[in-house]
Amino acid sequence: MPKMLLEEIKSVEEIAKGIFKFSVFSDYVSKNAKPGQFVNIKCNDDSYVPLLRRPISIMNVDREKGTFDFVIQVKGIGTENISKMNARDKIDIMACLGNSFEISESYKNIAVVGGGIGIFPLLFLINDFNELNKNIKIDTFLGFRNKDLVVLENEFKSASGNLFIATDDGSYGHKGLVTELLIKEIGESDYDIIYTCGPLPMIRKVALIAANNNIKCQVSLEQRMGCGIGACLVCVCNIKSNDKAHEYKHVCKDGPVFWADKIVFED
Repeated sequence: MPKMLLEEIKSVEEIAKGIFKFSVFSDYVSKNAKPGQFVNIKCNDDSYVPLLRRPISIMNVDREKGTFDFVIQVKGIGTENISKMNARDKIDIMACLGNSFEISESYKNIAVVGGGIGIFPLLFLINDFNELNKNIKIDTFLGFRNKDLVVLENEFKSASGNLFIATDDGSYGHKGLVTELLIKEIGESDYDIIYTCGPLPMIRKVALIAANNNIKCQVSLEQRMGCGIGACLVCVCNIKSNDKAHEYKHVCKDGPVFWADKIVFED
């Protein structure tokens, strides 16, 4: 059950221009969060601007220290306000929201594909897989616009068996789309499942690649949200249904994680 929490910020670090990593003390989140879930953060003080909270993916938890991490990229007044918070400040959050990725001991060989700010919840997923099975094989594929936006490379490298990086302009790693790296590697690897989060065009391509190779695929959708708990209709997505052609689901409540073959990707 989601809770309203007022927690203390442990640390704030700008890991790239306009991208900030927060570590927050929260016994509740660290013990209850699952990979794929998110928190809804209040980003105003005593004013009402901006009115709505901002949904932010949980990047990682430290269950022993009672902390969790998240990363934001400043894109507007809400995230700008959050970025100005400091260590020892109190942060107002609603947690833990949404469903989670499926983690199973039956998955021995997995691929993780992230793009831009969509990479962050995937680190939590990888770390939990490593805790479950030390012998698992994990290939991680990360895509960024350019070298200046490449973040958490060391963290993903230490948690993954293989790490592949692509940039749109070729300033770091492979020049081109991260899905090109997945296509190249998928012919040599027998993946049990693919997980992905990032821009919708990338997710759509990953889902197609998975379907063409008969590989299970879970996606975490990035979507604008209003309430974060399924009470409004801001974050609906089109999902295939067994008893009807399709139906609309809330990304915040029914997701953000869905099986790729259930999503109706609209142009």
